[in-house]
Amino acid sequence: MTSHVPNEARVIPLRPQAARPGTRPAAPPVPPERRPPTVREPLWRDLVGDVLRRERLEQERTLKEVAEAARISMPYLSEVERGRKEASSEVLAAAAGALGLGLADLLARAQGELVRLTSRHTGGGGAARTGRGTSGARFDGMCLAA
Repeated sequence: MTSHVPNEARVIPLRPQAARPGTRPAAPPVPPERRPPTVREPLWRDLVGDVLRRERLEQERTLKEVAEAARISMPYLSEVERGRKEASSEVLAAAAGALGLGLADLLARAQGELVRLTSRHTGGGGAARTGRGTSGARFDGMCLAA
């Protein structure tokens, strides 16, 4: 007893076919002017770079001075400050150290900037509503994977 199975692939359409009888029609698309504005969340590398640059400028130091003190190439440090490079924790620690900061100080300042920027877009008040820090997250902390 053998059964003959046709040598055909099952095709699943990517676009839905015309509405079948007895089904609800799809909701009409929302016009662009009625859609909520899309907010691009800040990237961690941008935040860290901003903190490094701001601290360097507040100390009135040149990129060259800080790069030499941190033993990082000047072009690379510039890229980190502009958020173009995702620096390792060793590089961030060296740059922070050259500015008289610890890695924890740098990351805490970047987190503060993140909270400030995101609360502006979400209406703020997360801490008042949840009673859990400013992020409203289950854990009030930060994690950095390098």
